[in-house]
Amino acid sequence: MSGNPLLAGLAPTHPGEILREDILPAVNLPKTEIARRLGISRQTLYDLIEERQPVTPAMALRLGRLFGNAPEFWVNLQRDHDLRTLEVRMASELAAIEPIAA
Repeated sequence: MSGNPLLAGLAPTHPGEILREDILPAVNLPKTEIARRLGISRQTLYDLIEERQPVTPAMALRLGRLFGNAPEFWVNLQRDHDLRTLEVRMASELAAIEPIAA
């Protein structure tokens, strides 16, 4: 992806990192309470904030509702993370594809 050159070399940001580093400290509630309000298990919340689980559309709806932002915010973060991560893993495979001029 030819994106922002300022991001070159930086690891893609998982939505769980933003949740863990920025949002949860700002709301100052125990993770147990966050999980309860989201209607998920504590383990699911921990898997998300430890970047072991992606933000699904259903989770994006829950997070958007709880934190008062758009679910698209969460889905877009996950999409960007997935694309940037996969692009690195597929670099040689993608390089072998000859583009067609439209």
